[in-house]
Amino acid sequence: MQKKLVPDYIEKLEVYQAGKPVDELAREKNLTRISKLASNENPLGPSPMAIREMTNILWETHRYPDMAAYQLKKSLCDLYRLKPENIVLGNGSEGIMGYICRAFLQEGDEVVTATNTFIGFLILAKSVGAKLIQVPRLSNYKYDVQAMAKQITAETKVVYIANPDNPTGTYLTKEEFDYLMKHVSPHTIVILDEAYFEYAKEWPDYPDSMDYRYDNVVTLRTFSKAYGLGGVRVGYGFGHETLIGALHKVKLPFEPSLVAQKGALGALTDQPHLDRTLSNNRKRYQETFDFLKRHNFKPISSVCNFITFKTGSAEASLDLYNSLLDRGVIIRPLRANLMPDHVRVSIGTKIEMQHFFEAMEQVLPTYTEKFGRPS
Repeated sequence: MQKKLVPDYIEKLEVYQAGKPVDELAREKNLTRISKLASNENPLGPSPMAIREMTNILWETHRYPDMAAYQLKKSLCDLYRLKPENIVLGNGSEGIMGYICRAFLQEGDEVVTATNTFIGFLILAKSVGAKLIQVPRLSNYKYDVQAMAKQITAETKVVYIANPDNPTGTYLTKEEFDYLMKHVSPHTIVILDEAYFEYAKEWPDYPDSMDYRYDNVVTLRTFSKAYGLGGVRVGYGFGHETLIGALHKVKLPFEPSLVAQKGALGALTDQPHLDRTLSNNRKRYQETFDFLKRHNFKPISSVCNFITFKTGSAEASLDLYNSLLDRGVIIRPLRANLMPDHVRVSIGTKIEMQHFFEAMEQVLPTYTEKFGRPS
């Protein structure tokens, strides 16, 4: 019998769907005022220092980047008191997730995580034929750590924790993380995806992974969110040198790019820009959360730069999404995350959120007449 060209677990995969691009909406709707609130990007853009570093290096882009990324790793070592052999870099944190799947997962290996978590990792794990065990969440959308602990066995190869999580914005507390780790074998790799770390670290019960030193934990962070460099793709991972060494064996040799490395270096030097980013997020988040509550939605409390709220049905989610698109506001329906009765709105600038509020006020009378509010 001839072997299939494409394995079953690849054929069953769905392609990752990103938020609708601004240019695409402008072409489709002939709109000039567009607010993209779908991809959790930094609405303030990149740091001027990052732009300066990237601009200065453009004349050198005929050269391959430093494969060891010495300067960027040194800056990260200084910031987090680590050694270079504890750090791996990639094209966004998803790039490093891909390294982890290639280095450690084989067809049939068990991966334990929660339902409705970051879809990018789920796609990568399925792409190598891993067996996903997704534990249902609690009614408040948080991870059920007790139920997860019961699913973790000696056969579990990887545990994936997005902390805080996307698309819910919830997080494991220090107490919950400590409880879970007591049930994890030293031979099981724990991926701590901290893409939204800069937003969450302000919460006193948030378990900053740098306060721990587990040999089987790999921490993932990124410059795509709070640092505003989503368009150049640069992420980083921390872990024991044995794990990081294995990742270096499977990563492509020149990731991240020269421009991305320089942009990240510049971003790390601009604390005032990061402070402005976090300040804007705090203000706009509260205004948006209050707006949704005032209009009888039930937003999920988030420690990130987005808010997810329930519509009640897939039809209602699609209706709200399309109605806002007609008015130039792009949000994110969550069908791909198996939350079809929810949508997610990213936190933008004051002007962008005002656009969202105005558009919502326009569409809500008809929307309410059709769908009411979820119980």
